[in-house]
Amino acid sequence: MNTFKVLNPGVMSLLQDSGRFGQHNIGLTVGGPMDPFAFNWANRLCQNDDNATVIETTIGGLQLEAMNDTQIAVTGALTQVMVNNQEQAMWQTVTIKAGDKIKLGFASQGARVYFAVAGGFNVEPQFGSTATVVREGIGGLTGAASAGKGLAKLDVLKTHKVGTVSVLAMPRVAIPNYDLECVLHTVLGYQEASFSRVDKASFFSSEYTVSERADRMGYRMLGAQVRSSTTAMLSEGICHGAIQVPADGQPIVLLNDRQTIGGYPKLGSVMARDTAKLAQLTQGKRLRFEPITIEDAHGMNQIERYKESQIQLLKVV
Repeated sequence: MNTFKVLNPGVMSLLQDSGRFGQHNIGLTVGGPMDPFAFNWANRLCQNDDNATVIETTIGGLQLEAMNDTQIAVTGALTQVMVNNQEQAMWQTVTIKAGDKIKLGFASQGARVYFAVAGGFNVEPQFGSTATVVREGIGGLTGAASAGKGLAKLDVLKTHKVGTVSVLAMPRVAIPNYDLECVLHTVLGYQEASFSRVDKASFFSSEYTVSERADRMGYRMLGAQVRSSTTAMLSEGICHGAIQVPADGQPIVLLNDRQTIGGYPKLGSVMARDTAKLAQLTQGKRLRFEPITIEDAHGMNQIERYKESQIQLLKVV
């Protein structure tokens, strides 16, 4: 069985598969990759199953030592990838030899980096998934000292053993630019009626910045205040991308590790494709919200799925 040893875990390095679905009834959230696009392509570059477990690291700093020959791919936020002090390409399959030391720098564009290995990391699932949710203490490496936690120095990561795979690269034109303007397309929900027309107009015409309170649970914004006429409500289920507005009027976009229920009013929900872009923003980055009908949201999803289906990985000779 192939293994890696963690020399430095970097910042918030978590084992993630595509997420823990169907467990809200027992209070477990989904988890999974904050940027599914980068996650999916990391696995495809290694010719893995779509649900194979990878490492998601925030900002970077991860350092590993390979104990066996294998292949890897690094996608997501722009960062320097070094193997034995030799720089390697992101968004490409990289061949690794036993004893090689792999080092990720710190992101200069974007926030989430994805590290995949051929075959995927061999992790025992909990409640149907390997996704690590620190708040719930679930997923990731098993054992009393490791369950539900980020990677730690000297952790040993097992991988599924597979044969050599082709060396592939993402076409340069398909690699995301995380410095582009971030627009969060928002489908309004039934509670939008509790917000005045003036507040909604202000919300959709204002620019917001990401506050220091931005993590896998949700991103709190700084900008124009919006207030609901509802002062008390029963807790209800919360969907991915829900825009929750607490008493201070500063909106929060709830993400992968959100609580499963909550009692704050919500303006609506951001499309999942746009929450992936949001997850690549760091503190101080600017964004804006744009209203969209659910029909237009479905149309946008179909167009983007078609575009992604047309991406052909390049074989590197």
